Amino acid sequence: MRLLWVSLVLVVIDQLTKLWVHTQMVTGESIPLVGTLLRLTYTTNPGMAFGLELGSKLFLTLFSILATVLIVVYLWVVRKGPWGYRFSLALIIGGALGNIIDRVFYGVLGISGGGWFHGEVVDFIHVDLWRGYLPEWIPFFGGNFLALFPIWNVADMAIVVGVTSIIVFQRRFHEGMVRIAEQEKAASQADLVSAAETPAMPEGETFSEARLPES
Repeated sequence: MRLLWVSLVLVVIDQLTKLWVHTQMVTGESIPLVGTLLRLTYTTNPGMAFGLELGSKLFLTLFSILATVLIVVYLWVVRKGPWGYRFSLALIIGGALGNIIDRVFYGVLGISGGGWFHGEVVDFIHVDLWRGYLPEWIPFFGGNFLALFPIWNVADMAIVVGVTSIIVFQRRFHEGMVRIAEQEKAASQADLVSAAETPAMPEGETFSEARLPES
């Protein structure tokens, strides 16, 4: 669980960058860093990462809190698992907590609209790889405007890196979990065998009183 320090550091970095943007920029302002490819664009997002929406703001906030708690519990369950797997989970937890703080407190603090549990997430990292309308022949999404990528923040980046790592290294993490489980099982069996082979003391006799076998 020491990896939760990684989550804490992420939360601090995420909140400091968001507060800097809020105090130094106005909503809608955009500052180019690398031409039009990379900019700082101050905006707020009422939905999930990348602008996805899931019900009302209150439902989204409560859902995020519950999901984060479950991931923390799961991190404790796999606390002996591969380091990379636990590190990825810590990144996801840190990112989720960073955005939860926005949703819970930013409305009350006046950083975004809404009240308790109805705040909006501050986004500012604007990577503009491509934008335009998708061809009509694409199922479900054809004709819609798409920007690659939407504006996001440090918390979103941590979540994406954590989830991507778990997906990419899923097989390696699974093999590591199986190997650790087998090692623990073997150690447990060895302890049982050792205990079974240890001769029992006669009743009422202490270890110091037990006679060693004659040579």
